[in-house]
Amino acid sequence: MTAPVESATSPLAASEPMTTAYFSMEIAVSSDLPTYSGGLGVLAGDTLWSAADLGLPVVAVTLAHRKGYFHQALAADGTQTERDDVWSPEETLEGPRPIVTVEIGGRAVFVRSFVKTIEGVDGHRVPIVFLDTALPENSEYDQKLTDHLYGGDDAYRLAQEIVLGIAGVEMLRALGYDSRVQFHMNEGHSALLTLALVEEQLHGNECPEQPATLIEHTKQRCVFTTHTPVPAGHDSFPEDLVVEFLGETRTESLRRLGVLEDGTLNMTHVALRLSRTTNAVAMRHGEVSREMFPDYEIRAITNGVHAGRWIAPPVAALLDRHVSGWRRDNSDLRHAIALPLDELRAAHAEAKAGLLEQVRARTQRPFHEDRFTIAFARRAAEYKRPDLLFRDIDRLRSIAANQPIQILFAGKAHPRDEGGKRRIRNVVEAANALDGQISVAWLEDYEMELAKWLVAGADLWLNNPTKPHEASGTSGMKAALNGVPSLSTLDGWWIEGCIEGVTGWSIGTPPPAGSDDAAEAASMYDKLEHVILPTYYGNPAAFDEVRRASIAFNGSFFNTHRMVMQYARNAYAS
Repeated sequence: MTAPVESATSPLAASEPMTTAYFSMEIAVSSDLPTYSGGLGVLAGDTLWSAADLGLPVVAVTLAHRKGYFHQALAADGTQTERDDVWSPEETLEGPRPIVTVEIGGRAVFVRSFVKTIEGVDGHRVPIVFLDTALPENSEYDQKLTDHLYGGDDAYRLAQEIVLGIAGVEMLRALGYDSRVQFHMNEGHSALLTLALVEEQLHGNECPEQPATLIEHTKQRCVFTTHTPVPAGHDSFPEDLVVEFLGETRTESLRRLGVLEDGTLNMTHVALRLSRTTNAVAMRHGEVSREMFPDYEIRAITNGVHAGRWIAPPVAALLDRHVSGWRRDNSDLRHAIALPLDELRAAHAEAKAGLLEQVRARTQRPFHEDRFTIAFARRAAEYKRPDLLFRDIDRLRSIAANQPIQILFAGKAHPRDEGGKRRIRNVVEAANALDGQISVAWLEDYEMELAKWLVAGADLWLNNPTKPHEASGTSGMKAALNGVPSLSTLDGWWIEGCIEGVTGWSIGTPPPAGSDDAAEAASMYDKLEHVILPTYYGNPAAFDEVRRASIAFNGSFFNTHRMVMQYARNAYAS
């Protein structure tokens, strides 16, 4: 067996404790590696950076996605077009590493890996393994299996998930990671790694008709995080496609394991049945998940974000002066409650000036530093309702006539998500209708660097998903770390983070009430007109106190240092 990656300094050397192999279809390491689409990938990257900071023995596995998610361009009417975001693992990552094979559709598909190693604040290193099928030994079709994130049809997606789950385990073994590894599935895309673990126990034999012992041994090696509160969002594949791609022997194993039900392979059910512990990503999401999957115990570990990656330089410098140690222990951000308000105001003004300079360069339109700036930047999905702010455009005009506002949007709609694309067009149509009255822009090609400007430089972070479709949401957490309060519906993380008038403001009513567009738009307008804007313009010191509380209360809790330690205590060590 080959030595682990960089074995001399590896966190996975033989004398070390149990290693966690973190599998995720997307991981956002940095903007120059377009291997992510949105919050799931950014969360994965933040998780790994915190694992490195905290010195935990972790290795990650993902796909290379050579053509990325996509570059976005918007026409004058808001119509989105896409083109590939091509990059080269050979020029960017370490490797290539050993080659393994996985059977897909009765043929051997060759898989190699590249490695990116990230380093924590004290020098601890976490390797990220990028799987790649762009090898001359493969057919033209198979060479493209690791090209596009969330691209293609069911066949392409199932093939990708076979590569991630089954070949991913094989690659770890080829790299020298032995049986002392436990597996963390970040969403169900990698759930077939459980089949690989079952087959390691079978040693080439047939799966027994009563596989209780196999199931129990596999469960002891696996933990699972579910992120999706909508049934349609869980990957599932028809049995005939499963037989075609995995073969009858493996399909029969899945049947006997009890995960091929009613002619469908649901990847979330696979992960749930074959994991010892499952968690949702917010308290409310835990409630929703238990309603969706009543046969399973599902706990909640609320998401966080990596403070070191998301706090803007002006705010970081302020914290360095007054809250020493926050980079190693994010809970120290609680002490931000004593930050001098004038210094916080100055740090935010610097971040806002940087954001608006970026916006003016991108749009060639006037945006002013003395105007209240609202930001909405997320993956453009229908349930996120980016156009809700314009439901009553005359009311919005009236509010802005006496209390000026400007509004920034950003986010990509999946190429096949016509509903999300329509929402972008609706925002651009409203922006054109408001031209000369309220400056509104949808910024193209949303990615991590633009996100860093937005979460630091906005005055208010707007988020209004349809309840209960928000699993967690992390964009508002990034804003809170920078002293930018949220105005949001009470769903996902905001149920836990909202202290009304202290850390931000709520839209509408709390659960179990669902969403009503008209009522929530009216609530949003009322908060803006009668509470938020009068405070910003009429009592800026009070608004700065909300900024400060956002850092102290929300920043000190909604971070991946806290989240990863909860995983270590409640999932990895359970």
